[in-house]
Amino acid sequence: MFQFDDQKLLSGYVTAFPGSALKPDQVAGAGRLMGFISTDPEISDIRWAAYMLATVKHECADTWTPISERGSSDYFRRYDADTPLGHRLGNTQDGDGFRFRGRGYVQITGRANYSRLGQLLGMGDQLVNNPDLALDPKVAYQIMSLGMRTGSFTGKKLSDYINQNACDYVNARRIINGLDQAEKIAGYASKIESDLTAARIG
Repeated sequence: MFQFDDQKLLSGYVTAFPGSALKPDQVAGAGRLMGFISTDPEISDIRWAAYMLATVKHECADTWTPISERGSSDYFRRYDADTPLGHRLGNTQDGDGFRFRGRGYVQITGRANYSRLGQLLGMGDQLVNNPDLALDPKVAYQIMSLGMRTGSFTGKKLSDYINQNACDYVNARRIINGLDQAEKIAGYASKIESDLTAARIG
């Protein structure tokens, strides 16, 4: 559980990322996300918080709010049930590629993931029956926190890379998506960690 000076946090962010003056909706989204992280009893390492925020900065294109993967229904047919990718994602019905497109702070994809994560969160079939729930900030945060802490996305988790003995922000990308954009996100995390540390109260 953390407490931060919001004004110092915002000022530090703008200094760390020149030209990134945030619009009111971005400020609101980032503030809401900080609220979730600050009150999450499972997040006790400020470096975990920094990496989570860096991930959202990248995955949600600086909107600081859960987003849907872009693309037409035609584009997402490559993930339908009758395709190798769709089969791997557990898609079983026509239209599942679009229906279970990426959503959230970390873009979960595929019927199997929506179903599995919903069950792990104690939501039963709610998430698979209503995939847009993954766009609700509270649900999106619960998905991200669970997946990044426990390895529910790729089998890799925060404590594998950020612990008492090490802080490997580059390889921590494996929690989400291999090493795609790993160096870039690691750079975000380092700056955000410094900002969080400077703005922390107590």
